[in-house]
Amino acid sequence: MGYIKKRKRQKQSFGDASVSVITYVFFAAFAFICVYPFYYIFINTISSNELSQKGLIIFLPHGLHFQNYIKAIKIPGLMNAAVISAGRTLIGTLLTVVATAFLGYMFTRETLWHRKFWYRFVIITMYFNAGIIPWFLTMRNLHLTNNFWGYILPTIVSPFYIILAKTFVESIPKELQQAAEIDGAGTMKVFYRVIMPVIKPIMATVAIFAAVGQWNAFQDTLLLMTNNKLYSLQFILYQYINQASSLKQLVNSSSSSAVAQSVATVQTATSIRMTVTIIVVAPILLIYPIFQRYFVKGIMIGAVKG
Repeated sequence: MGYIKKRKRQKQSFGDASVSVITYVFFAAFAFICVYPFYYIFINTISSNELSQKGLIIFLPHGLHFQNYIKAIKIPGLMNAAVISAGRTLIGTLLTVVATAFLGYMFTRETLWHRKFWYRFVIITMYFNAGIIPWFLTMRNLHLTNNFWGYILPTIVSPFYIILAKTFVESIPKELQQAAEIDGAGTMKVFYRVIMPVIKPIMATVAIFAAVGQWNAFQDTLLLMTNNKLYSLQFILYQYINQASSLKQLVNSSSSSAVAQSVATVQTATSIRMTVTIIVVAPILLIYPIFQRYFVKGIMIGAVKG
């Protein structure tokens, strides 16, 4: 014990201390580079729009107000798009996680008919793609254009997620499944009672990937949807960024106040762009901290096993 305490009291050498300082400085600078763009956009949304338009808000907000967010709600179609994005994210993520967990489990069962063939059949789709036009024609023939399920059905089965789930399931001792089967449990009962409680980390990992993918999806709306009631929030963001100049007039004119608006809170093209960007990005940023510990555990087990 005395030797251990003596070792702890020893000072770092100059070389070790230098490496530690350089490491901390590097990662602090890297973290700042990653965080600052979001911080910059946010402080510009709550600062004087006049100063923001001139590019004078750099590190600290000035002329604090929250009128931009209140008025952004009045932008036509924004709330409906938020509902569509939230709906496709929740439903799509749930179905993707369940399908991924089940297929990952089934591909580890030696009793599955032609297990290796079906697994390779699914995985090969990662490397070969027919292209956008055949995909669009297929979706149209399946009546998934201008259809909410066009967002959900094509994303339920993902080869990458299945690989992660299969690798995780293979790390589970076979004795757990065998014990349940000896007690009379069938395939589905083993999956729900034995496998699913154990593979929560990889399910959380897949949930993060799927949720981010669904929330940020843009191209499917562009190609499949002409009904503006089915536009997603990302697509609306794209439109609003391009139309910010005209939207500022719409939002400013829709104010119910009879008193002339303050110059600091009058909407500008810059305030519209930045406010809508925060509204679109903020919800998905809040998901990761909730699932972080499962995410790290799931990825690490897959990496070690693989």
